[in-house]
Amino acid sequence: MTPLPPQPISPLDGRYYPIVHTVGEYLSEAGLNRARIVVEVEWLVFLTDHAMFTTSPLSVDDKAALRRIVETFGHDQIAELAEIEATTRHDVKAVEYFVRRRLSELGLDAIAELTHFAATSEDVNNLSYALTVRDTVDQVWLPAYRAVLEKLRTLAVELRAVPMLSHTHGQPATPSTLGKELAVVVYRLERVLAQIEGGEYLGKFSGATGTFSAHLAADPEADWPTLSREFVEGLGLTWNPLTTQIESHDWQAELYDRIRHANRILHNLATDVWTYISMGYFTQIPVAGATGSSTMPHKINPIKFENAEANLEISSALFSTLSETLVTSRLQRDLTDSTTQRNIGVAFGHSLLALDNLRRGLGEISVNEAKLADDLDHNWEVLAEAIQTVIRAEVTAGQSNIEDPYAMLKDLTRGKRVTQQDLIVFVNGLDISDGAKARLTNLTPATYTGLADELVDHLDV
Repeated sequence: MTPLPPQPISPLDGRYYPIVHTVGEYLSEAGLNRARIVVEVEWLVFLTDHAMFTTSPLSVDDKAALRRIVETFGHDQIAELAEIEATTRHDVKAVEYFVRRRLSELGLDAIAELTHFAATSEDVNNLSYALTVRDTVDQVWLPAYRAVLEKLRTLAVELRAVPMLSHTHGQPATPSTLGKELAVVVYRLERVLAQIEGGEYLGKFSGATGTFSAHLAADPEADWPTLSREFVEGLGLTWNPLTTQIESHDWQAELYDRIRHANRILHNLATDVWTYISMGYFTQIPVAGATGSSTMPHKINPIKFENAEANLEISSALFSTLSETLVTSRLQRDLTDSTTQRNIGVAFGHSLLALDNLRRGLGEISVNEAKLADDLDHNWEVLAEAIQTVIRAEVTAGQSNIEDPYAMLKDLTRGKRVTQQDLIVFVNGLDISDGAKARLTNLTPATYTGLADELVDHLDV
């Protein structure tokens, strides 16, 4: 057998790459290294701006030249870093040497020793991950999440008055509207969205064990905590003053738990829509040229919802592992978080793939109102709840002497099919007021939807 040429192991880097490649802009080895260069360059600029160790501030042109190292970071620079790391066997040290080379090329050798000054690798890494995760959430994941949310919100409003037989425990139950049921999902997703948008991205820059020891040794007079805070906040992050060698990753656990929560809500949506398709409530819109089944020509398989379901499960499992393991580090630091964090992009990638499937799947279904109406018309027994509740109200108001109306309706309807005429005859024979009889005999499963339509107004539309 002829060996294959080099192949991606993950489907995210193969079959699904066109959908998820934007995650790699930030949460890839190259994206991480670019962020590390950002931190190293900005630390150089910060130190010189504050004239540390009698160093004069850099000129505007010198700062711009340093920042162009980041702006022009591409294929050649990725290869150069890999070459340096092959010697250093240390990724952050390779980044330091890379920056030093650029300083030499720019004639800035005088500040070379400020590169990675008083910094442990984790000072650079924790800020780099905070930047790359933040940018992935803001630039990639949230836009995809909002696109699904907007599609759902639009459907909820459009279908707010379309009556639908509910199914509690898989059994016919008090009707709702299709729009209201979708609005429930929207409301849940909006709450999680607000939590994600309000999350903090923490960073530390305090040395080998979080004590500023090297900093203080170099300049005992400087207010290093204040300088550290200013630097971290200057990157758009929240400063963490109390850490070991590593930033404790609690913010990451909080974020990943929230995204995992969103994943699980979306998973619930995927399984429900799949079920509604199987029940005939939704009809899938045929796509020209697409094959549903390799052997059964009539089929249109709900693969987008099935793919979303599977990818949400994978993503949630990875985010769960990340949130559970990253918050623990032996004593002042161990290296387990290093390998673990390299899988952050994989977790986001599977979630992003699911979001894409959901967005497209929701755009390829239509409502089968005839089927919805037919199901309602074949389940008049769901009005038993309304009848026994009205009887109770009548008894309480002194308009009836009926005893145990619940048992009465259970005997009439439980495990049985009843028709509209059966209920009309039953209601007209009840010891209740004429007004109550009129309300009940005019009621149908399709109109027994309560305030479902109006409840959709609770969405933030």
